[in-house]
Order: sequence, then structure tokens, then C-alpha cells
Amino acid sequence: MTAATASAGHAHPIDADAVGRARAAVPTADETARLAGLLSVMADPLRLRIVFALDTAGELCVGDLALALEVSEDAAGYALRLLRAAGLVAARKHGRIVYNRLADDFPEPLLHYCLRELITITRR
Repeated sequence: MTAATASAGHAHPIDADAVGRARAAVPTADETARLAGLLSVMADPLRLRIVFALDTAGELCVGDLALALEVSEDAAGYALRLLRAAGLVAARKHGRIVYNRLADDFPEPLLHYCLRELITITRR
């Protein structure tokens, strides 16, 4: 039996209060589109490793970051550009060297609870 068949004999909404609570609590389509875009930036192994490395080290230039993660500077640089464009990483220039760090408003609970907890789940 499909959902349409199961509800065909009922007037809608069946539970107007529940529908109202759900409607009030659910983010807008624009908000969820922006969130999905941000999560897609985070859904890359190298970009996630960069986030963890910057959280641990504080600041790293692209060369040191590439060494720490054992990737090419080009790969690290491209991933950093995407993270900066998403507002997750900030850069500061000192002479000719650009240092990268997590943005001041990086959502710390995302890193310290969600991402680390998800890593634990993937180890099971």
C-alpha cells in the first residue's frame, strides 16, 4: 500500500498541530540549499584533513600543510581555495608567505563534536 493509498480516506492535515510545528521548525529551502552547499565543501577527504590539521596546528602555509598531509602543494592549495571561498578558512600574509587557519567564526561544535564523532562511527 502506498502512502497516497493509505491516506486517501483521511482529511489533511491529519494532525494540524504537528504539521504547524514541523513547518515552523524546518529551515527554508534557501537555508537548506546553502547548508547543503557548505556540507558538500566539507564532504571531501582532503578538505576534512586540512580542517583537522589547521585545528591542531593553528596556522600553516600551503607547503607545510602539504607536507603534513603528504599531498602535493597544488592539491592542498586548491582545497584551501575552496575552504576559503566557503568562509571556513582564513588567510594572513606575512611577507611572501600566506598562512592559513580556521576562520574565527568556524563552527567549533561542528569540528569538535560532529566531525570527530562521525570519525569514531566510521571506525566501527
